[in-house]
Amino acid sequence: MTNRFQEQDFSNTKFKFSSWLRLAKVYLPIKKTLLSALIINTITPLSEILFPLINSYAIDYFLIKNGDLDKIPLFIGVSFFVIIVTIIGYLLFFKHCAKLEMFFAYSLKQELFHKLQKMSFSYFDVTPVGWIISRVTSDVNRLAEIMSWALIDLFSGLGYLVFATTIMLIVNYKLALLVLIVVPFIYYISYWFQIRILKNYRGIRRLNSIITGRFNEGIQGAKTTKTLGIETLNLDEFKGDTLNMKHTSIKAGLFSNIYRPLINFVSSFAIALVIWQGGHQVFQGVISFGTLLLFLQYANQFFQPLRNFANIYAEAQNASANAERIFSLLDEEIAIVDTKEVIEKYGTILQPKTENYEDIKGDIEFKDIEFYYNQKEPILKDFNLKVQAGQTVALIGETGSGKSTIVNLLCRFYEPISGEILIDGVDYRKRSIGWLHSKIGYVLQAPHLFSGTIMENIRYGNLNAEDEDIYRACKLLKADEFIEKLDKGYQSDVGEGGNKLSTGQKQLISFARAIVANPSIYVLDEATSSIDSETEKIIQYTIEHVMKDKTTFIIAHRLSTIVNADVILVIQNGKIIEQGNHETLMNLKQHYYRLYTNQFNEQLQDELMKGVKHEAFE
Repeated sequence: MTNRFQEQDFSNTKFKFSSWLRLAKVYLPIKKTLLSALIINTITPLSEILFPLINSYAIDYFLIKNGDLDKIPLFIGVSFFVIIVTIIGYLLFFKHCAKLEMFFAYSLKQELFHKLQKMSFSYFDVTPVGWIISRVTSDVNRLAEIMSWALIDLFSGLGYLVFATTIMLIVNYKLALLVLIVVPFIYYISYWFQIRILKNYRGIRRLNSIITGRFNEGIQGAKTTKTLGIETLNLDEFKGDTLNMKHTSIKAGLFSNIYRPLINFVSSFAIALVIWQGGHQVFQGVISFGTLLLFLQYANQFFQPLRNFANIYAEAQNASANAERIFSLLDEEIAIVDTKEVIEKYGTILQPKTENYEDIKGDIEFKDIEFYYNQKEPILKDFNLKVQAGQTVALIGETGSGKSTIVNLLCRFYEPISGEILIDGVDYRKRSIGWLHSKIGYVLQAPHLFSGTIMENIRYGNLNAEDEDIYRACKLLKADEFIEKLDKGYQSDVGEGGNKLSTGQKQLISFARAIVANPSIYVLDEATSSIDSETEKIIQYTIEHVMKDKTTFIIAHRLSTIVNADVILVIQNGKIIEQGNHETLMNLKQHYYRLYTNQFNEQLQDELMKGVKHEAFE
């Protein structure tokens, strides 16, 4: 599964016609613009072809034959007309290509974003964020550039070569062959060098990313580096990366600097052949001086498209890797999907039919559940649990015991391998994913806030919530006390990821967001593990009063927060080894009893130590 995240898996992707045909289909909604761009960019070179013909005629007629000078205004008018047509052609070309590039990037990014919205939790659980961002940004932008400017420019080059070759063969096939004889050499040299130049520049970009990562790690991990005393190790690794980049850069520069003079030499050789043979023909009276000038002008311009072809081919080959990476995301199988019957009734996540959403009472049953991430390492097996509507259920246990798996299955972030999860007596797969998620209020251990204001972040829980609903939720949590002290109150910006707020403040906003949503089921995943005791008391109050009529699942690290839970489940190796309320489990004096008394003693010792330090300070 992780192979798709290795960039080298896509670095040597060969040109695939099927991939480019699939990309071309993106343009179907604006096929008229595409067709216009192709026609314009094929015809525009024709105006450039006319300049050497006009110049050749002018030299032969006015200078060699001493023609009628009264025709000079006509000559100027024709030249001016061709210039205007050429300028208009290129303006239209730029306009159409820019439109194609923007439409391509917009359409593909929209498709990718829609795909990501539909992807299951499991995909984001194993996929690096950087990998996804690179696909949606740099890969799409690169392809948009290739699919608009480069490939369409290919038609311009082809048009020029066809027109120029046709005219040269008609005028004088011998001189034309002298120009064409070096074409295979030009193309091969261009292809050979462009492949190596691009390979080295890809290496430079890769090494630059590594070096940037080193900088980032060095800055973020400065304290760790200092405490471990590994400055020398970091410096040696950094030197190695920068030295590799230096050698790769020199190699890329060397290829680039050899390539251009070599191409110029071969091109000049063809021009020299034209001058040599054409000069003889001029002296022999076979051709005119204007005709020789025509061939020299064509020869000078003839090799630029060939150089571009080699460059475009190499770029397209490189872009094939971008395309394959994008397709790997678009073609990624969605792990959890609704059936056709469910979609017909409830709609999709992006197009829900909320008018058909039923209310949830809150009765939940896990029935003969089996689940694993790896078949050789089962997490849950024959797991059964019944929860009555309005009950608060706490799950405790060691890391990896299956606590988070149980609530992830409940939220349908994952689905059981076998067995059923019933909500109000109905298998939740008979209703939509969107229906279920709209009924669940999930509070994470590390809450995520979006860029924007506090008011906007809380309203994400319910986009139709009134300001008063938000104020009421914050007062219940006493979050209004810190919010109103901020410069802009509820309109204060939280920063990227909420970095302008403390962990406790972010957690309170996350709770307020869940309360505003007014869900039927609450899930608190270690929601009190990173907060101070004062905030913990507030959240305990919220659990006991605001959520008392709601079915609530709490994954708890601090056992003091769940003493009032209706049911406490002690999970070990995916099985419930103890079940009951706090008093019942304490009387058993088994696993829960030991965990609670150990935590209580540790907390008591901490408080005593704080008291001793305070007295000593006094």
